[in-house]
Amino acid sequence: MVSRMAEAGPPQQADQKPAPPENPGTARPPRQRSAGRWPASLARGRRAQQRRRALWCWLFLLPQTIVFALFVLWPTVASWYFAFFNWDGIGWPTDYIGFDNFKEVAADSTFWNAFKNSLIYTVALVVIVVPLALLIALALNSPRLRGRNVFRVMFVLPVVLTAAVVGLEMRQIFATDHGLVNRALQAINVIDRPIDFLNQAFTAMVVLIIVGSWKTFGVKVIYWLAGLQTLPQDLYDAAKVDGASRWQQFRYVTVPLLVPFLVIITFLQTMNGLRVFDLAKTLTDGGPYFATDMVPLYIYRYAFEPSAAAGVFTLPRLGFASAAGIFYGLVTFAISALLGGLVHKYGRTKRG
Repeated sequence: MVSRMAEAGPPQQADQKPAPPENPGTARPPRQRSAGRWPASLARGRRAQQRRRALWCWLFLLPQTIVFALFVLWPTVASWYFAFFNWDGIGWPTDYIGFDNFKEVAADSTFWNAFKNSLIYTVALVVIVVPLALLIALALNSPRLRGRNVFRVMFVLPVVLTAAVVGLEMRQIFATDHGLVNRALQAINVIDRPIDFLNQAFTAMVVLIIVGSWKTFGVKVIYWLAGLQTLPQDLYDAAKVDGASRWQQFRYVTVPLLVPFLVIITFLQTMNGLRVFDLAKTLTDGGPYFATDMVPLYIYRYAFEPSAAAGVFTLPRLGFASAAGIFYGLVTFAISALLGGLVHKYGRTKRG
């Protein structure tokens, strides 16, 4: 009996249903979560957030952009148009004269006198301020100098003063009758009678150069300090090991490494000198007899100061002033391009 049960195999359950046959064509694949749905929505949200952020950035820039377009971009573009007209600033220019304004500027001896004075002032500022600021920066960069932060503040203070205010104050300081300079020189018996600083051609230019140098000196000291603090200390340690003196360290280590900074600082100081206006206007107003006249003063005089000499009232000549500004701007651009090429050359050399 046992052998018959073994041959028959295990008993089958009555309620067990046979499995349906598999059909590969109708089989349903298992459900899977979409892998690209959530990342795509996150990407869209991130892009929307970036657009909103860019919109806010443009909104914050909009006021400054409008001011720049109205007071910088439009006057620059309009000057090129007005320079070809004989225009007094009233109404819209209609009297087209071509290049006559440019020819008159090129033939005007007063313009070239102002151009010569601008070059003298600029060269003097570069020659005085750039090397002297380097010497002061070397002293202020020394860790052995006590109270060097106080001295740094003292040199930077003139920078925050408005140039027009400086000119008005210095006009009183160098005055003939009650000026502080004349009183001090008389007190120490250097002079017997007051010097008329601002009404003599040579002394007026000297005073303008001194005040301009004092006004821009602090910024150049900061630039030199920034350059000195980038120099690697390892080179100085190696020079000391080789027995180099302080002068040799300055000559063979400091100066070669500061050449790119020298070019940049010279470029900035040159641009400051060529653009001088408010200081010259309030201190000397171009006098005496145009001895300290600068090209920006020359342009301002024709554009905004109508004359009434000999009882004849003369209207402003904005077309002529625009031509003079363009003429001087092209010269300034040529100088800045030359110095900018040097900046690019030495900057590339330093990076290499």
